[in-house]
Amino acid sequence: MPHASRLLLAAMALISVAFPALAQDRRVPASPTELKLSFAPIVQRTTPAVVNVYAAKMVQNRNPLLDDPIFRRFFGIPGNQSPEQMQRSLGSGVIVDPSGLVVTNNHVIEGADQVKVSLADKREFEAEIVLKDSRTDLAVLRLKAAREQFPALELSNSDELLVGDVVLAIGNPFGVGQTVTHGIVSALARTQVGITDYQFFIQTDAAINPGNSGGALVDLSGKLIGINTAIFSRSGGSQGIGFAIPTNMVRVVVASAKSGGNAVRRPWLGARLQAVTSEIADSLGLTRPSGALVANVAQGSPAARAGLRLSDLITGIDGQVVDDPNAFDYRFATRPLGGTAHIDIVRAGKPQRLTIALETPPDTGRNEIVIKSRSPFQGAKVSNISPAVADELRLDSNIEGVVIVDVGDDGPAQGVGFRKGDVILNVNNQKIAKTADLDRVTREPARLWRITVLRDGQQISVTLGG
Repeated sequence: MPHASRLLLAAMALISVAFPALAQDRRVPASPTELKLSFAPIVQRTTPAVVNVYAAKMVQNRNPLLDDPIFRRFFGIPGNQSPEQMQRSLGSGVIVDPSGLVVTNNHVIEGADQVKVSLADKREFEAEIVLKDSRTDLAVLRLKAAREQFPALELSNSDELLVGDVVLAIGNPFGVGQTVTHGIVSALARTQVGITDYQFFIQTDAAINPGNSGGALVDLSGKLIGINTAIFSRSGGSQGIGFAIPTNMVRVVVASAKSGGNAVRRPWLGARLQAVTSEIADSLGLTRPSGALVANVAQGSPAARAGLRLSDLITGIDGQVVDDPNAFDYRFATRPLGGTAHIDIVRAGKPQRLTIALETPPDTGRNEIVIKSRSPFQGAKVSNISPAVADELRLDSNIEGVVIVDVGDDGPAQGVGFRKGDVILNVNNQKIAKTADLDRVTREPARLWRITVLRDGQQISVTLGG
């Protein structure tokens, strides 16, 4: 065999060893002819399943002049009434089930009184909201009066994606009509984006603009690999940095919708994790800051029963590496309920593996109420802190108090500056342990309100006028 042939075979052998199996199916174009190949067959298969989503809601026009009774009388506006205005939003969506189940972004339909879906063939359907999940920014709609089987996209395994894979983005940017762009996967597992609770995004340079939200990111087999959600832009237009929610998270939300639930059911860890800083890495003897450090373990939780302890360092789950708490949260949340997961940890410098049950948190005793009495809390919806509420709002399960789950619209609670997730600890020197306590205290007239709140782990005390 000639020397050059032996060198070529040796090089090919080295390549096959050096790259993982998933990469062996990928290759660069081998000739100018291949550069002329078209994405049209993929586009023709996928675009019928990508839809436009129109959401509308009525809002009050809060012009300050309307508070003047003379102004209202002059223009014939009845007292205590403000003109209503229709507020509309436009986004995209993807049919994921032939029965007419559509996935879009939660922010596209948030607060909507009416939702319409327009298909690629221009037909329009009223849609009902089946499920909303603010934690992932995903929502599931169902087409009303649907009497047919619709074209739907199959969900791929987003864990099989590689940086450099070619992808297509399909949606309705700026409302100009259905548009297809292409690019590559620029990065995977982006966890510092700050869009949702579960930060583990696919980053792509395929052009994504306003209106693309909720649209499809598909691979070259025509399967859905992500839901386009956000862009990084200083101008409002595409700058080649777009983010999509991986289909493995989409699959969890769709499964909850299909099961008939109005909320997403996820595994509960029962532990609070924190990022590993350079200082923590040095103290643990790590070569680099990586993993998720256990900062708190709730009594009786799956984490506690599995033997997870304070200061354990989580480094992997089911064989997948965990670089930070966001990566763990995503991996854990996409595990199927009812089974177990294997968590790799480092404890006192020694690696261990724990087996943890995949179960939902207990959701008893919320006792949600809306505060109606005249007080700084008027209009706020509050709840007792159950394990499910603590997990949903990312609170320590050991916290005692009452948490705000909704501040309402244009009420005193919103005007004061209360936020969803604020824990009310004390009002007028009375401990608030349950919602009934807060309801009772707010029914007592007061000239001053002395309130202690826990926000983002910090205790804040304020005094407000009655």
